[in-house]
Amino acid sequence: MTAFLILIIIVLVLVTGIYYASWQNWLILRKPLPQQWMTFLDRKVLFFNKLTEPEQQQLKDLVQLFIAKKKFHGCGGLVINDEIRITIAAQACLLLLNRSTGVYPRLRHILVYPDAFVSNQLQHNDDGTMDDARGGLLGESWHFGKVILSWDDVKRGVTNIHDGHNVVLHEFSHQLDSESGSANGAPLLHSNSYTAWAQILSEEFEELNADFQQHNESVMDYYGATNPAEFFAVATETFFEKPRQLQKKHPELFGVLRKYYAVDPTGWQ
Repeated sequence: MTAFLILIIIVLVLVTGIYYASWQNWLILRKPLPQQWMTFLDRKVLFFNKLTEPEQQQLKDLVQLFIAKKKFHGCGGLVINDEIRITIAAQACLLLLNRSTGVYPRLRHILVYPDAFVSNQLQHNDDGTMDDARGGLLGESWHFGKVILSWDDVKRGVTNIHDGHNVVLHEFSHQLDSESGSANGAPLLHSNSYTAWAQILSEEFEELNADFQQHNESVMDYYGATNPAEFFAVATETFFEKPRQLQKKHPELFGVLRKYYAVDPTGWQ
């Protein structure tokens, strides 16, 4: 009987949590999007007007949920305002369109610097040793609920949506990647998708490494040759910003990304 009661309590807690989350989302979305936010979407976020009307509505809802549930922190003297929130949220939520997923459930904090920030990192040497290294970064994604961004580079990414470089898309694809438990280039997928994903991304990763070694021209940034996690992030940037070039030169990679992200950015060009 005791075990049965414990089971009932667990079920009730889970059901209550689900309904509470849905009720909380309903309360957030029942309020109309502030007009100033719409102005920023229309004028500052260039890809917004390229979306279909249903996609635009989805994005507005996702942005509302994102801003309500995440905490923005200004660093290095930067004061957070609505333009910063909207610009970052809209780009991050572009990765969630048409997908049955939470709004980055593990993410809690977005730290924004005025420009590139300095980070202490371990540098791996060729002899197997490691040294402390300091370098300027445009963005950084942490597995335990934090993303760090350079506002200058966020603005640069959103005003040029065809160069294949977008720090928000890059860092938030890392957030999606880490939802599977580790950042290894394999985000949460449908159970029957892992084999094709692993095969295609592994082959494409090796091809990018070969292009880098041979100094061949590539539609993707060579930073993607760093490791599988960075390859997925760079491929995501390319998929959204250079979709036609990616589809032409890497059709299989484009196909698995289109299936995962459930959008076709070639129609937005």
